[in-house]
Amino acid sequence: MKKLIAGCLLALPLLAPALAQAQAYPSKPIRWVVPYPAGGGSDFLARTIGQTLSTQAGQPVLVDNKPGGNTAIGAADVARSPADGYTVLSADNGTMIFNSALYKSLSYSPTKDLAPVTLMGRFPMILVVGPAVTAKDAKEFIAQIKASPDGVNYGSAGAGSPHHLAMELLKVEAGLKMTHAPYRGAAPALADVAGNQIPAMMVDLAAGAGFIKGGKVRPLAVANAKRLPQLPDVPTFAELGYKNVEAAALVGMVVPAATPQATVDALNKRVVAAIHEPAVKQKLIDFGVEPVGSTQAEFAALIQSETTRWHKLIKDLHITLD
Repeated sequence: MKKLIAGCLLALPLLAPALAQAQAYPSKPIRWVVPYPAGGGSDFLARTIGQTLSTQAGQPVLVDNKPGGNTAIGAADVARSPADGYTVLSADNGTMIFNSALYKSLSYSPTKDLAPVTLMGRFPMILVVGPAVTAKDAKEFIAQIKASPDGVNYGSAGAGSPHHLAMELLKVEAGLKMTHAPYRGAAPALADVAGNQIPAMMVDLAAGAGFIKGGKVRPLAVANAKRLPQLPDVPTFAELGYKNVEAAALVGMVVPAATPQATVDALNKRVVAAIHEPAVKQKLIDFGVEPVGSTQAEFAALIQSETTRWHKLIKDLHITLD
């Protein structure tokens, strides 16, 4: 017992600085790196939560957009930053899950260089088609693709994006012949679906709401466990017999891997509180985001399970971006 007490007393000087830092956190501005251009879903999420986080914490939260490299540029920037909780990253499936399978070499390691803080929100994928598509529903559309010897082309927000891999998942599960046409962002892809240049794509509601509400594209099915409240008449793929077709852009917050646990805990507490602020929560829902605000352990477990699922698909289909 004496040895145990002595050991604990010796450890106190080591724990004290981390605990003191966590209690005072944040004591200066937080730089929030978003690896996408301003105006997109990840940017909206960061700015909406960041504004409330700033008010509640009494420190500025500065959003820094660093697009490029399928989020790798922003991720590498944060991985090299001081591990003190004052540089954070909005990280999606591409950052933490897809990139390590799509690229032979990365400028960062999702597992070694970055640590999860919380899953902030989900952007469920929706299958949409253009006005020239005659199918009344998803079942009929799938039947039309199967009946076509050449299959169809489909658009996405970019190679390696959640939109791209969600359609590849549908292609495998439904046994379809489809050819990928990657775009630089969801907006130009949606414009071409609306203009009948390509027949279909997977899109999240945040990016596609304007096109859907305006009747420029038609939603046929959602890749979600349950119907979306914003689209109550649109069935899930599970309802159509494709229970494995679930896909969403998962956007969380991560920090440099060496960030002290006490600081991560303090950051998680503040970010989750901001997400659950009623006005913030409603703003996210209105934009098409499913607010989450998970624990660090829950986010870490999700990353692990999603990595297993998507890496298998990417490997089986021999998808590479190198």
